Amino acid sequence: MHRADVIHRLHEAGDRRAARIVERLPVDEQGTLDPHHVDRLLISVHTEMQRLSEELRIGDRLLHLLGPLLEAIRTSDGGAARGGPLRLVDIGCGLGHLVRHLAATRALGPDVELIGVDLNAALADEAERLARAEGLDCRFVHGNAFDLPEAATVYVSTGVLHHFRGPALAEFFRTQAATPALAFCHFDIAATSLAPIGAWVFHRARMRHPLGRHDGVASARRAHTDETLLRAATVPGMRPLVYEPRTLSNPFCTTLRPVVGVRPHLEAPLRRSLGRAARRLVGPEHLAASGRFGAAA
Repeated sequence: MHRADVIHRLHEAGDRRAARIVERLPVDEQGTLDPHHVDRLLISVHTEMQRLSEELRIGDRLLHLLGPLLEAIRTSDGGAARGGPLRLVDIGCGLGHLVRHLAATRALGPDVELIGVDLNAALADEAERLARAEGLDCRFVHGNAFDLPEAATVYVSTGVLHHFRGPALAEFFRTQAATPALAFCHFDIAATSLAPIGAWVFHRARMRHPLGRHDGVASARRAHTDETLLRAATVPGMRPLVYEPRTLSNPFCTTLRPVVGVRPHLEAPLRRSLGRAARRLVGPEHLAASGRFGAAA
């Protein structure tokens, strides 16, 4: 891709800072961005993002929900009828920190197959290399998570939802509902008034490359509200829920929170498995009762 074309598109989108970052990237004699440099840069930035995930304990927070969710699937009629392993697919896995964390802790049990998928070949290849070096029982694939030959049981992601805008967000959820998957659990940035400021401070302190610093703040500004996520996730065959919505959380402490979708017969088993924590899991009717769900996205 020509650097001038990328810069032009960024200016059209009003992102001048990103355009300045791209201006400093190396090109060949034809003005084409050096693909090897771009790959190395993305791996470097995602390595720093992995450290942020470790500090925010995203893996542990996901386990807090995935453990009860998989238990509900195992004990329900729908889960028991599937047979074979339960398959967790991480959409947009990057360097695979989440999948590798789950594989290293083995907290989900031996019957769970762990797969990370990313559209960027360099990131998927590096994730696979790291998994082999660490001796982990998981695998990584370059491609579309919805085109795998094996059906997923649960789809997960971290920091992916804010990349989808408008109709594309609803289509993302509809696609998952149209598969044999029984549930999804997607963590993304909580849309609070403090999110952009917090992202600026945190990424300024932890990220070394301007790309990583800029991406963190831009992502926080693009974060979806609870209402937008629940509305988009309200698709046939899935019960949408938000864990720790803005009305029940402290804006000074909340960084990411998940939107969860389960097949309707799994909601009751999931709530039983969560115990007292189930009070933090709310659906569209909770926001409707507060008068917020009817607001525009």
